[in-house]
Amino acid sequence: MCILGRLAQLGERQVRGSGVTLMELGLKGKRAVLMASSRGLGLGIGRALVHEGVDVLLMGRDETQLATAKARLNSAGLGRCCTLCADQTQPDWDQRVKYAVSMHLGSADILLLNSGGPDMGNALEVGDNTWRASFEAMVLAPIRLARVLVPEMKARRWGRVLAITASSVAQPIPALAVSNTMRAALTNWLKTLASEVAADGVTVNTIVPGRILTDRVDFLDRSAAARLGVPSEDVHRAAVSAIPAGRDGTSEEFASAAVFLASAAASYITGSAIRVDGGMIRSPMS
Repeated sequence: MCILGRLAQLGERQVRGSGVTLMELGLKGKRAVLMASSRGLGLGIGRALVHEGVDVLLMGRDETQLATAKARLNSAGLGRCCTLCADQTQPDWDQRVKYAVSMHLGSADILLLNSGGPDMGNALEVGDNTWRASFEAMVLAPIRLARVLVPEMKARRWGRVLAITASSVAQPIPALAVSNTMRAALTNWLKTLASEVAADGVTVNTIVPGRILTDRVDFLDRSAAARLGVPSEDVHRAAVSAIPAGRDGTSEEFASAAVFLASAAASYITGSAIRVDGGMIRSPMS
C-alpha cells in the first residue's frame, strides 16, 4: 500500500506525541473510470485506488491483460475492480463506456484520461494517416469520454478528472513529434476545461511522468539504442545520469500523486500539471 493509503487509514487525527495532524483522503466508496489501464501507469493508478477503497473500471484492448489485472486487484484491495475491453478509437466507444459505468459502477466520481504512446518519428517524417490516427486515440477519445462523464460530476458537484501526459508538454522529446504534439494539445484542452468546471466542484489536473519504469520506457530506450547503434544499457545510463534524483521512478510513486489529486484533500488544486519526474524537467514551468 502506498504511503498516502497508510496515512488515510489513520484518519484525521494526531500521531501520538508528534503534534502532526494527518489528512483524510476521503476516497473509500468512490468510483473511478480509467482509460488505457490494463498495464503500465494506468494499471498502477488503478491498483493504488483499489487499495484506498475505490471501485474501478479498467479499460484496454487486451482481454487477457484485463482479466489478469482484475483478478489481482480484486484479491488485494478494499475496492472492487471490473473491466471493459474496448478500442477507444471506435465511433461508439464513449457510449459503450457510459453503459459499462451505469452497469458496474452506477456513476463515476474519478476519471483518468490516458492513452498509449505513438511510434517514434521526426516532425517532417510523420504522414497524414499517422497524425489522424494519433489525434483520434490521444486527443479526441479522452475529450469524448470527458463529455460523457463530466456533466454528471458537475450535477453532483464533486468530481476529479486526471490525465497522464508526458514530460514533452514542458520539454519536447527528440524523435517523438507525434507524442509531443498530441500531449500538448490535450493539456491545453484540459486547462480550458478546468476553468469551466471549477465552480461545480470538479477539479481537472494532469500528471506529468518523467522516467517511470514501464514497458513504454523500455521500448523507447531500445528504439533509441537501435537508432544510435549503441547498447540499450548505454541509453539507460545516460538518461538516468540526467535526472537529479539519480534513478528512474516507480509506478507506485507515480500512482501516489494520482491518489492525492483524486482525494478530498486536493479540492483546491485544479488546472495544474503535477510533475513526478525526480527533477528531470529543467524548465521551472510546465
